[in-house]
Amino acid sequence: MGTLVGHVAPGFGFFIIGLWHLLNHIKVHALNPKSYTSSPWFSTSRVKYLELYLIMLACSMSISMELFIGPDRHQPLDPDGTIPSNHLHNFEHSNISLTFFVYAFFSLVLDKLSPPAKYGLIYFLGAMAFGQQLLLFHLHSADHMGVEGQYHWLLQIAIFISLVTTLLGINYPKSFLNSFVRSISILFQGVWLMVMGFMLWTPALIPKGCFMNLEEGHKVVRCHGEEALERAKSLVNIQFSWYVVGVIIFAMTLYLVMTKLYAEKVEYQSLTKFALQDQENDTEDDDVEAQKKINNKAGEPMSFLQIGKSFAPMDMEK
Repeated sequence: MGTLVGHVAPGFGFFIIGLWHLLNHIKVHALNPKSYTSSPWFSTSRVKYLELYLIMLACSMSISMELFIGPDRHQPLDPDGTIPSNHLHNFEHSNISLTFFVYAFFSLVLDKLSPPAKYGLIYFLGAMAFGQQLLLFHLHSADHMGVEGQYHWLLQIAIFISLVTTLLGINYPKSFLNSFVRSISILFQGVWLMVMGFMLWTPALIPKGCFMNLEEGHKVVRCHGEEALERAKSLVNIQFSWYVVGVIIFAMTLYLVMTKLYAEKVEYQSLTKFALQDQENDTEDDDVEAQKKINNKAGEPMSFLQIGKSFAPMDMEK
């Protein structure tokens, strides 16, 4: 991180995972509202573990970029083997990626071995990853007082929601609302990380009265005076509110459209099923009647009920 690409790339990853979960949770709930059970990850039709493979691949690339590709010496340590101050944030970011790699790896292993506590443990691993992410962003070695710190502080709200809803998934696996909120929070993390990348490292988007300054090997937004800084922070808060409203509108619209679409599909399938059952019943009735006629023509004796039906009702008063 610490650059435009360093925020936009992981942000896009969170956005894709959040959107993938949101689509699948809505679909599963729309098709089976009464028997719905949430899932910590979703398979694809061709590659079952594609989501987990992509998470592990992205985390491996992130760790490589932070510790080996990004640094000028292509390794994050000083000649004496210590961690320099300008590489502390690289280790923090790589630890976040490492935790999500552990989550994806053990989720795959647990699914293959299928122990009794599989789903609970996968949710626990997800909660551990979000907890690690929240802790490291909260104790981030980067600036906490400036504009970048305000972006990071607001990001922690979305991470906290992801953490809480993941923990709740252990005891409430049948709660669609919990899964819905968790998916939105993951998606929003991605959106906000991408916004951070563009707003903090695009000179034309820096707030009025602020500028980019090179500090400890990476660029930081600084402002001319307290008034300019407070104005910039207020703009970040307003921006955060706009994106919250926008993501909620998107999620609710997606839910309404997909629910209507899959509800109609379920209704059509049910009507088709009943129609086929009626056809089968009619065919069976026709077969029975035809068999009766054949038996009668062949001279076979009629049953007692058939004989009774063949006589007209008698008038007992006569």
